[in-house]
Amino acid sequence: MTSTITDSPAGMQAFERTTSRWGRLTMLAGLIISLAGPLYVALFMDVGVTVAHIVTAYTAVAATFLVFAVVEPVTYFPILGQAAMYQAFMIGNISNKLLPAAICAQSRIDAKPGSKQGDLAAVMGICGAAIVHLTSLLVFVGIFGTWLLSAIPESVTEVARMYILPAIVGAVLVQAIASVNQLRPTLISLAAAVVVVFAVIPAVPALTHFGTALGVVATVLVSWFARKRAC
Repeated sequence: MTSTITDSPAGMQAFERTTSRWGRLTMLAGLIISLAGPLYVALFMDVGVTVAHIVTAYTAVAATFLVFAVVEPVTYFPILGQAAMYQAFMIGNISNKLLPAAICAQSRIDAKPGSKQGDLAAVMGICGAAIVHLTSLLVFVGIFGTWLLSAIPESVTEVARMYILPAIVGAVLVQAIASVNQLRPTLISLAAAVVVVFAVIPAVPALTHFGTALGVVATVLVSWFARKRAC
């Protein structure tokens, strides 16, 4: 199935057109639905929310997270591809769930990120991750959630809270390095991250919230100027 689609330019173009059309529609629908509740509360219920409150809250959030709206799509797109990007931003938990699933699926079939096979592998990997996630939520949260919380010792919960996310991010980093399998961009990205985390941010604490953006931009620029130029 995968080889048939990727070997047919017309089939892949139809796939991309379909996912692009429905991706935009579902993202727009998700945006409208997510905003409908807060807008109704702010406009039609007497909760004391003013326009000034909304602007102040938005400014505070945007100052921290607006940069990720630019950095994350640029960072994830080369690995996920167009169709999986729509899936990922609709589902969420990209860096700690969907991105590892996509990289794992691509590695399993030896598909390069950015290729047609890689894009399809990312789509199927994210589908699998979503199914597993929803099933586990239904079983371990919806059915056994309260019992599990009472049965698990608090010390174990605290350890899980502290170390699970760093462990997942570290695994994603290793998978990404193995998938790229190129020494120069790997060393450049690691060097850029080390410089930003241990030199730039301690020297200029105001840039703390822009550390990810700085690391990505520095990696792109250094990789561009250090690339091999054809004679």
